[in-house]
This record gives sequence, structure tokens and C-alpha cells, in this order.
Amino acid sequence: MEGLPFLPGNSFSDPTQNKYHLSHTLGYKNGYAMQKRPEVGIGGKPIEYNQLNQADLDHLANFNPTLTYGQAKQAPPEDFIPAHVAWDKKVLKFNAYYKQTVHESQNEFYRVRPVDIYYYLEDDSIAVIEPHVENSGMPQGKLIKRQRLPKNDRGDNWHWKDINNGMNVTFYGKVFRITNCDKFTCDFLESEGLAVNPPEDQPKDPYIERRKEAAALRTYTTPPSFDKLKQFLELDRKVLRFFCMWDDRSNMFGEMRPFVIHYYLVDDTLEVRECHQANDGRDPFPVLIGRHKVPKDRNNVPSSFPSVVMELSDNEIKNYFTPKDFMIGQTVSIYGRRFLVYEVDNFTKAFYYHNFGITEFPSVDVKGGMKDLPKMEIPPYNNFGSLEDSLQSCLSLIPQPPKKDFIKMLENDHKVLRFEAVMDSIRPEDSGRRFIISYRLADDMLTIYEPQVRNSGIIGGKFLERTRVAKPGCPPDGPEYYGPQDFFIGAVIEIFNHRFVITGADAFVLTYMEEHASQFPPGTINSLREKLGQTQATKEMVKGGPMKVKRSQGDLDQLVKQVRAQLKKIAITDKSRVDEMFLRYDRDRSGFISVENMRDLCRRLQLPVDDDVILALVQQCTMDQEGRISLEDFRRFVESS
Repeated sequence: MEGLPFLPGNSFSDPTQNKYHLSHTLGYKNGYAMQKRPEVGIGGKPIEYNQLNQADLDHLANFNPTLTYGQAKQAPPEDFIPAHVAWDKKVLKFNAYYKQTVHESQNEFYRVRPVDIYYYLEDDSIAVIEPHVENSGMPQGKLIKRQRLPKNDRGDNWHWKDINNGMNVTFYGKVFRITNCDKFTCDFLESEGLAVNPPEDQPKDPYIERRKEAAALRTYTTPPSFDKLKQFLELDRKVLRFFCMWDDRSNMFGEMRPFVIHYYLVDDTLEVRECHQANDGRDPFPVLIGRHKVPKDRNNVPSSFPSVVMELSDNEIKNYFTPKDFMIGQTVSIYGRRFLVYEVDNFTKAFYYHNFGITEFPSVDVKGGMKDLPKMEIPPYNNFGSLEDSLQSCLSLIPQPPKKDFIKMLENDHKVLRFEAVMDSIRPEDSGRRFIISYRLADDMLTIYEPQVRNSGIIGGKFLERTRVAKPGCPPDGPEYYGPQDFFIGAVIEIFNHRFVITGADAFVLTYMEEHASQFPPGTINSLREKLGQTQATKEMVKGGPMKVKRSQGDLDQLVKQVRAQLKKIAITDKSRVDEMFLRYDRDRSGFISVENMRDLCRRLQLPVDDDVILALVQQCTMDQEGRISLEDFRRFVESS
């Protein structure tokens, strides 16, 4: 079939063909409908034709054969191509930047903002685009939209011939520095006969660099064997102490004054402290030079350094004092003062031994050059006021009250030793006078009280105010005061030319002395124990105690009457106290009290508590068979006459 000529009768239809659709001849380009040649035949059958490109077709269309003989024909003129077609989609690209000033910021003064300048050849328009930077915090993008930009006031516009690398261009008052261009732009300018300048490096934005450093991964280097942290951990709270002497006798009114230099190993700082003495006449300011790093030569700084307004740093001074500069017998100059090191403490000696191998530390004798301060002499006591108050006027310019032993006052607060005494006098009217001497353990002061005696002709009351009493014959400058160990039975106490003989004491005195037996002589405790034991043995029955005296007939009725009279006095003076006494023992609020409650009531009121007396009282109070007393019976018994 393939070799037959294409003639009528030689064409046959393909029996296997089942598609007979035609290919369309319309298409769309850039949104416009355009006619096109079919690519395939009927049913998708390929079309056989010469596949020539557009250049070959144009050559064949414009081919004009020339004659060998005769005048040659001139070639037709080329077709006119407009600029918007010739330079369509051809753009020059330049890399540039401009600096933006940052006001009111202490971290930055300007920012470098890169831009891309696009020059469109088809209409000589220019667009300035700033590339987007992530998290920049500034509006970016199209800085100047596409348009023709004026070059000067004469109406000229910027042209591609006026733009090159390494030059400044001004668009609407903003100056852009061109640093580079792409390869197409470079080839285009060179093809047009322009020499392209070498590219420049774009400066770095300090703000962006700071952000990159903050966002970059941190790397750490291993510190050396001895760094500041190790120095802090090993040498913290370790201080070298140097005892020095400042010899200022070359100046007027100068003298030798002792000082102490503390060198802190933790940060290589030092301080100078003055050693004050009592009554040296100087203000109490202990620190002469505060703690800081002290340079060896303060004036050895560059001449251009503004020392009036700025402090020294490691950039100006390199040499600071170190432990090597302090040795015994050496003179160290610190801010113009010359200090002679004459002694160090034991820790400093151990430090120099372990670090510098020094084993000998000979001290320097500097006491010969020091001036001995005059000692204060206390004048004799003038017998005005107490010795302590008079001494305070000699110790300070403004007298202060004497210091008290507050620990002793707190431990012995409200503890008073009371003794009974009689006056030992040659006067017959004073020989039998009885007194009570109270010794306060809190402040070692005495108080003497004389009980009133009827028809004695002597007014009783307070004989001596609270005061400390010195022993007779002791010097006024060193008085010896009476203490609790001086009071015992039979002791003679002389108080301001009055002699008192101790005849008795309270039971608390014996108890206190037995608890503090180490503070008192054994004879003092034995004398009180014998005296108080005899008194207790010979003491008669007291109110409220068991009655051991043999009673005669009629004494029971007399005791009951006295008890009723005593209760009646309480009811007359305070009737509410009667109910209070009853309710105190009626705790279960049953309305009754028992015989034992009545006994406790009489014991509390220091009334007789014998069994027969209590039973007689209960029988007179109530008629209850169980011996219980009601509130009404108790009121009637107390208030009856």
C-alpha cells in the first residue's frame, strides 16, 4: 500500500481506524485567541510535512536569488522593530544600599539597608526594591515604584549610561551607593562601550551583626588552669594582714601612726585601716584607703587620658600591687604615703612559705619612734554623788549614766533577801530598835525599813533608800561593797556610821543560799539553818493550821463564833465574794458543797480547820442528813448575826 501512487482508486481507508475527530485550530496566548496550524490529522494521524524552524522559514521567505549576469537587485530594507518589542523583558539590576540614621538610641547610630535597583530598558523606568529580612521590625519591600526618575532640575531623567558601580545616585533626595551588578547588566554595558567599575563590598549593619551574634550558637573555650572563678573558689575569705607604720614626722605636726593593710587574695584588692587607741584625739574613722585595686604609680598614665572626668582602668594602668610587693622591712608607697611593714600575722607567713618559699620573718622594732600618749589620771573622789556617777564625768566629755549588768538584772529580777536586824548603839533609846534589811540581788542595793512600834516615840517607816553600801575603811577609789555572803546570823553591818546586828532571815534566804552553796561560806548557811530550825520548832499554831493546843470546855463554841464573825466581815465588805467562794467549790454546779470543801474554804481564809470545828460549822449551816451545804444555807449562815 505504501508504494502505490496517490491516484484515484489507489487510496484505501484504514479498517482499524475508529477515531475521526479533527484537531482544533484555535489557541490562547497571554489571554488572547489566536489561530494555529493543526498539529495532527484526522483521528490523531500524524501529518507529514517538513519540520522547519522559524529561522529557516524566514530565510526562505526573504531569499531572493540574484542573477549571474546583469545588475544586482538591492535587498529590501529590514523591518522596523519598536523599542518596547526589542527591549521587552530586558532589565538591568544593580545592588546598592543606603544608611538610615537612628535617633535616641544608645545601642546604634545608623543602619545599613540594602536595596536592588531595577532599570527597565523598554521605557527607561527605574524601581527600587528592598529585600525582606525576617523579623527586622521595619517596613520593607517596594521603596520606589517603577517610574522614570528625575535626575536634575532641568527635566533630565536617569539613564542607564549614568549608572555604574562605585557611584552614588540620588532618587528623590535619598542617596544610594551602588556596589555591584549582575552578569547581564555587566555584559550589556560593556557591549554598549561603557567600562564597568570594579564591584565594592557592602558594609555590614551593626544591628544585624549584633542580632546574628545573639542568635548564633554559643561556643565555649576551656578556661586556663587558673581563672577568676577558680581564684574566687580557692581564695575567697583569705586575707593577708600586714602591720605597717606611717612615718610622717618630716612634716609639721607629723608623727608615726600604726596602720594595718589588708590584701584580699580573691580579687587582688587592698585597704588600709588605722589602728586607734583610747584617747588618741582622732576621729573614729577606721578606713584610710577603701578597698580597691591600687596602682603602683597613679600618675603613670597617657598624657591624653582625661583623668579629671574618668576613672582608671586596666587600659591605662597595668602594674598593680601584688603580694610580692609587701615584705617585712620594706617601705611601700601608696598614694604618696610611705608605709613601713614591720610585722605580719601567722596566715600571711604561711601564705608566703607555701607560695614564695620564705621561711624567715624578722620583725622590725618601731616602738622607739612612736610617741607615748599621756595617760589619764583619775582625780580623787569628792564624796558628791555615787562613785560610779562621779567616775563617768572623768571618762567622757559629756557624762553618761553608768553601765548596768542587764544579764544579772534579768536573772535576779524580783529576788530580794530579807534579814531581821537590831541596831547596836550606845544610846539607850536606839539599842532595841528592830529593822528589816532588804538586799536586792539584781543590783546589789540595800533598803532598810523600820516597823512601827506603838508608844516608842520613834516614827517608823523607810530608814534607808535603795543604795549600794560600801564597807567601812575601804579606799574611795576602789570601794568594796556589801554582798549577800556578808549577811549571816550575828554579823555586824555598819551602814553610814550605824551598826546593825543580823538576828534573823526569811526562809527564802536559806533556800537561795542552799541552791547557790558555792557562792556562800559554809558558816553563813549553817548559822541560818540553825536559826530558822529553832524558830520553826518553837513556833506556835498559826491561823488555818492544825490546832495542837489542849482545849478546855467552851473553847469549841468560842472558835465557832470567831469563824462566823470572820465570815460575817467578808459578807459585809463584799457580798459578791460569798457567792464566789461557794461557786469556786461547787464545780459540778449541783448546788451543794461537801464537808471537805468547807475545810478547804477555811484553810484558804486562814481559819481553824480542826475536825470538831468543821463539823460544828456544818451542823449550824444545814440540816441535810448527808452533810451537804446549799447556797441558801451558806448565805444564811454567813449573813446571820
